[in-house]
Amino acid sequence: MRSVSILLTSLCVFTLPLAAQQVYAAHDYSQAERWMSYNVHSLVHHTIGGVEYLPDGRIFYRDPGAGGVVYMVANPAKGTMAPAFDNAKLAAALKTASKRAVDAARLNVESYTPDVSGSGFSVDLGWGKFHCVVDTLCAVVGPPEQPAQPGDKTVVPPPAVKPAPPGVRRAKAPFDLSPDKKLAVFIRDNNLWVRTEATGEERQLTTDGVKDFGYATDNAGWTHSDAPIVLWSADSKKIATFQLDQRKTGMLYLVPVTNRHPELEAWHYPLVGDKDVTMIERVVIDVDAAKVVRLKMPPDQHRSTECDDVSCKGGSGWDDVEFAPDGKTLAFVSTSRDHKDEWLRVADTATGDVREVFHDHVDTYYGWQSNVNWKYLPGSNEFLWCSEKSDWAQFYLYDLTTGKLKNQVTHGDGPVQDLLHVDEKNRVIYFMAAGKEKGEDPYFQHYYRVDFDGKKQELLTPEVANHTITSAKDGSSFVDVYSTVDTPQTAVVRDSSGKVLLTLAKQDIAPLLAAGWKAPTPITVMARDGKTPLDGILWKPTTFDPAKKYPVVDYVYPGPQDGGCGPRSFSAAHIDHQAMADLGFIVVCIDGMGNPHRTKSFHDAHASTPEEMGDDTIPDQIAGIKELASRYAWIDVERVGIWGHSGGGNATVSAMFHFPDFFKVGWAESGNHDNRDYEDDWDERWAGLEVVDKDGKSNYDVHANQNYAKNLKGHLMMTHGTMDDNVPPSNTLLVADALIKANKDFDLLMIPNAHHGYGEASQYVTRRRWDYFVRYLAGGVPPVDYQMTSYEEVIKKLYGPSGGEE
Repeated sequence: MRSVSILLTSLCVFTLPLAAQQVYAAHDYSQAERWMSYNVHSLVHHTIGGVEYLPDGRIFYRDPGAGGVVYMVANPAKGTMAPAFDNAKLAAALKTASKRAVDAARLNVESYTPDVSGSGFSVDLGWGKFHCVVDTLCAVVGPPEQPAQPGDKTVVPPPAVKPAPPGVRRAKAPFDLSPDKKLAVFIRDNNLWVRTEATGEERQLTTDGVKDFGYATDNAGWTHSDAPIVLWSADSKKIATFQLDQRKTGMLYLVPVTNRHPELEAWHYPLVGDKDVTMIERVVIDVDAAKVVRLKMPPDQHRSTECDDVSCKGGSGWDDVEFAPDGKTLAFVSTSRDHKDEWLRVADTATGDVREVFHDHVDTYYGWQSNVNWKYLPGSNEFLWCSEKSDWAQFYLYDLTTGKLKNQVTHGDGPVQDLLHVDEKNRVIYFMAAGKEKGEDPYFQHYYRVDFDGKKQELLTPEVANHTITSAKDGSSFVDVYSTVDTPQTAVVRDSSGKVLLTLAKQDIAPLLAAGWKAPTPITVMARDGKTPLDGILWKPTTFDPAKKYPVVDYVYPGPQDGGCGPRSFSAAHIDHQAMADLGFIVVCIDGMGNPHRTKSFHDAHASTPEEMGDDTIPDQIAGIKELASRYAWIDVERVGIWGHSGGGNATVSAMFHFPDFFKVGWAESGNHDNRDYEDDWDERWAGLEVVDKDGKSNYDVHANQNYAKNLKGHLMMTHGTMDDNVPPSNTLLVADALIKANKDFDLLMIPNAHHGYGEASQYVTRRRWDYFVRYLAGGVPPVDYQMTSYEEVIKKLYGPSGGEE
C-alpha cells in the first residue's frame, strides 16, 4: 500500500519577531526544486553509462542525448563507434513480443549480449529479457523455471526478488549464470539446483540443506536477497560456495502498518555483542557429478576482507575467493570477527584439503580502500597482497609456497585502491590509486601500471580530474571517464599505455548553465589539530549576494567506511544540497578524520575504538566551518545546522548532544544511534568487540547517543522508516525514549512501511526537512504544505514510463 507519513511531535516553536522573518512562498520552493536531480537530469547530455566490454573486445555503452538514449558499440581496434541497434525498430519489436508499451527514447537496456554468430543479440530491460534477430523481431527469454514439487502437476517460477531500496533487500536475479552462459544455479528449499539454459532441464546439486543451514544463502542481516552467493570456475565445471549456518543467530522482527492482521517480517540478523553469529562452512561443488567437497577446516566467520558482508557484490559473485585457472585449487581469505586478522588459504578442490599460506594482523582493523585487495597467481606461485603497514596502502608480492615477502610492488604517497587487471605474462599490474599526484584533490582517483618488481610505475590518466575506469578483460584497453565537481565529463578509450584511441563522448551542460545552474566550490580546511588538511565541497545560492550573511547547513556522513562528500566527479545534483542552498543557506560537506582513502593513521584517527566512534568527525566539522567563517564574512557561524542519513543521522544526533552550543538545528534520518542495535559486522570492525564488565557496563555505552539526551538544547527532528531492515527503527526510538525521560522537546517522524530509503515518502520527507531548516535556522516561515513533485513523476523523469534504471 502507499506509505502515508504521520508526525509524532512535541512542539517547541521558537520564532524571530515577525518583522524579521522571511515569509517563503511556494514559488521560492519551486525555484529551489529546480535543482533536484529529477529536474536537472534532462539538462545534461552525453553522460555515458553502462560501460561493458563485450566478449569480442568491443565496448557497449549508453549515451543519453536530447532526443533520448542511444546505445552504442565502440571498436577500439578499428577506432569506430556506431549505434548497437535502431531504437525505434527495437521498441516496436519489444512491444510486439511483450504486449506492453515500450518507449523508444527510454528503452532502459541493462545489458546487451551479441550472438557469437552475429545474427542477433539479447537484451535485458530489467522487467524482461529478450532475444532479437537484428532489431526487428524479438522473443521473450524467461528466468529459470521451478519444477513441480512432489505430488504437484503445475510448474511455478521461483519467487521474484522483492523490490526494495538499494543496498537493503537486494534486487538481484535469483540465479547466477555460469561463465559459458549455459547453466544457471539457483536456490530451492535451502539447496542448490542448476538449470541447463538451452533445454530447461534442472538438476539438484545439494541435498542436505535445511532451514537456517542452507547453501549459498544471501543474508547478512542488514542486507539480504533470494540470490545465491557462488563463484564459478572458469570452465563452468565447479562452484565455490558455502552453507550458511544461522541456526543460533538471533532474529529481527518488523511489523507493517495495516488495517488488517499484520504479517510479521522476521529474519536472522546478528547484532554487535551476540554470543552466536552467522557462520559459513565452505564447500566446492562438482557440477557434472553433483558432488559436494567440504573444505577441511572449522566454520569461518561470515565476513570479507573489505565489505560489511561476505560478498561485496551480493548475490552476483563472491569476493575474497578465487579459483586457479584449471579449477584444481581455490584460494580464499578468512577474516576474524573483529577484522584484525586475515588468513590467505588455498584448498584442493578435489580433496578439500586446506593449506594456510599467509597471516596478516592489524591492531585496529584491516583494509577499506577497495572491495578486494589481493590476487591469486598460481601460475607463477605468487600472490599479491595489499597492506597499510607503511601508513599508505601498497601492493606487495609474496611467495605462494612460503608466504614470504618477495618485494614491494607499488610505492609513493597515496593509497592504492582497486586492482583492475593483472597481466601475468608480462608481469604488470594495473591499479587505481588516490592522492599520488601532488597539488591535486587527494580524493581524485587515477589509473596506474607498475611491473611486478616495483619498477616502471606510470600514470596512465594524466588529466587533473577524478577518473572512473572500466578495463578490458585482457587489459589491452580501458574506458576512462574523467571529470571534477565543477568540470563536466569526458569519456575516452585508451590503450594499455594510456594513449587515447577514441573519444566516446563529452558531457554537454549548456542547457544546465542556461537554466542558471552554478557549480559547487571545492574547499580545503584544517582539521581540529590545526595542521591536517581536510577537503570538502561548498554550495552557495545561485542568487548569492556576498553582502548578505547566510546560515550554514552541514551535511555529514562520518564513515568510517566512506565519507559524506562522495566521489569528486561531476554531478548536476548532489542529493538536495543546491536546492537547500537556494532556500538561503550555505551548504557544506567536509570529509573529516576517520574517513578512508587517505593514510592509515588518518583513517584510524577518531574511528577505531567505541569512544572514538562517538566522535563522528564532528570536531572536524566545527573546525572547518569556523575556518570558513573566518575567511568569508557571508557565513554566519552563529547559525549552524546539521543533517545526515543513516550514519549521518547518528552523527547529527551526536553533534546536537555533544556540541549543543554550536549546532542549533539538527535533522537526523534513520540513524544507527546505538550500534549494539545494528548488524554485527559493521561496528565490530571499527570499534572492536563489545566488552561487558562485571557490573554490566559495556564499552559500547560511550558512543550510544541516548546516553547524552539530557544535553539537547536546539531543535532536533529524527525520522525513521518503520520497516527499516538495514538500521532497525528501535535505534531512533531508543533516543526518543531517552529524550522523553530527560523532559526534552524534540520532533519525531516515523514513516509507515518505509525501509532505509523512504521510497514514496521521500518527497514528503525532503519538503519537511526544508521546512525545518527554514523555520528554525533561517528564522523564516515556510509555505504551507508545499507540494513537491510526486514520487511517481520523479521516477518517470529519471527513468521513463517503465521505471527502469537508466
